Amino acid sequence: MTQLNRRALLAAAGLAAVPGISFAAAATERRFVFIILRGAMDGLGTVMPVGDPAYAALRGALAEPQQGPATKLNAQFALHPALAETASMYASGEAAFVHAVASPYRERSHFDAQNVLESGGTGAYVVNDGWLNRLVAALPGAKDAAIAIAPTVPLLLRGPVAVTSYAPSVLPQANEDLLARVGALYAGDAQLHPLWSQAIDARMLAGADAAGRANPVALGKLAATFLAKPGGPRVAAFEIGGWDTHAAQAARLNNQLKQLDGTLAALRTGLGAHWANTVVVAATEFGRTAAVNGTGGTDHGTGGVAILAGGAVRGGRVLGDWPGLGPSQLYEGRDLRPTTDLRALLLGVAADTFALDPARLSPALFPGGGVKPMGGLTRA
Repeated sequence: MTQLNRRALLAAAGLAAVPGISFAAAATERRFVFIILRGAMDGLGTVMPVGDPAYAALRGALAEPQQGPATKLNAQFALHPALAETASMYASGEAAFVHAVASPYRERSHFDAQNVLESGGTGAYVVNDGWLNRLVAALPGAKDAAIAIAPTVPLLLRGPVAVTSYAPSVLPQANEDLLARVGALYAGDAQLHPLWSQAIDARMLAGADAAGRANPVALGKLAATFLAKPGGPRVAAFEIGGWDTHAAQAARLNNQLKQLDGTLAALRTGLGAHWANTVVVAATEFGRTAAVNGTGGTDHGTGGVAILAGGAVRGGRVLGDWPGLGPSQLYEGRDLRPTTDLRALLLGVAADTFALDPARLSPALFPGGGVKPMGGLTRA
């Protein structure tokens, strides 16, 4: 059989195999999930600063969601109504928001900003691997403790520690007879037999969620399936795209937030009792402009909002130093001014979640930054 036909059979089985997919979990019961909100989520439209006197005039028709009343979080902020499940988590102390947050990046290129978000560098393309891979390297017994729910491993999880990726197949599920025949075919192949066995192991871990083109909610459910297994990974990452709302933002942001809300709910449901030991962080590459533009949308900005969820989160709070939206308070006269370094948030969450020394962890995760951690973000 030719190599081409072998690859075709692998594709027909709907499996992606990579070396090291043994899922030897790190020596911890804590779970950590990072969700990349790719495309620049509008933080001002997600966690709305309704108590700021300049907000309504800047936002115009976007100041109040068309889909219904926002959920009041405190005197200053309200949550977009599409985040109904997240609001419930907030009320039960399992979700928090960090506002006016940004990475060190201060330009407005998606590609450069995403590189900084994933690499943890002080600028674009100055670090070649991902901060989450470096975090996994710091965990005791960390071999194969992380998984990317994606066709390929994103920069966030690339680095010296072996990480696998897994994504639902877009092809029909192969029947068990075909899988058995292919397994027998590879039995004598020293190179392909281990890869095939590892792929089958991953398929079994994924269970019923192994098939079908994934939407964000399905990705959350699949991530929970892996993380809930006794021998599964303890760190997972995936992305939700589509946040670049230059026009007709009201409907588009509502749909995006509904997907994110369903994803967080799927993680909570799928993890079951493990939710109590879980921290989820959802962050985007930069925020959007404070003022609405001429096409009912917003343009690339700076400060935004990060979302924390999970039973291990000290929730029920909106954190951060609010800078205000007055003309003299905006960054470059147009953007929410960032007052919290996203890296400080990530460092604090990582150190607290896995009981690591932040002073030692800081230069490993964020080289050259001198980052000080935000404290008290998770439960002991």
